[in-house]
Amino acid sequence: MNFLEERILSDGIVKEGNVLKVDSFLNHQMDIGLFDQMGAEFKRRFADTPVTKILTIEASGIGIACLAARHFQVPVIFAKKSKSINLEGDMYVAEVESFTHKCKNNVIVAQKFLNSQDHILIIDDFLANGCALQGLIQIVQMAGAAVSGIGIAVEKGFQPGGQIIRNLGFQLESLAIVESMDAETGVITFREQA
Repeated sequence: MNFLEERILSDGIVKEGNVLKVDSFLNHQMDIGLFDQMGAEFKRRFADTPVTKILTIEASGIGIACLAARHFQVPVIFAKKSKSINLEGDMYVAEVESFTHKCKNNVIVAQKFLNSQDHILIIDDFLANGCALQGLIQIVQMAGAAVSGIGIAVEKGFQPGGQIIRNLGFQLESLAIVESMDAETGVITFREQA
């Protein structure tokens, strides 16, 4: 069992509807020491992969992406979920559906931050159905850049997203893969990883 799985078992809460509540350390209150460990582990797993930038989506992926970027020594770009007045110039736009929020959003990245020379590592906090990742992959491809890999903190292995992304041929590294969870008992089972 790895450090993130241990933390999920000690502080995670299973809720009805396949919801894993990790807001005390991951996606509301953030444990920066834990994020730094995750960043170091992503650096280890993608050590032989060229990475020029890290791409994530607002908001929960930003903290993890920033600590990972510290280890890779590259900038972070985060896709915005709404266009603001300070966004200018041409944009890459992809539609994504959120499992957590049960809605569709257009995610936006300014074209000036992505180009065909970039090797992008995509980082996010959760992978459920894979919609957000597919949107980010689409944006990278629109830019003519390469997806070097995808790093996920927590993958829900019982939902289709991980298999969909792996079937597309991308290197997907999830630090914790939840195989099953039971809201009634609170029991969480993780997939064995090599």
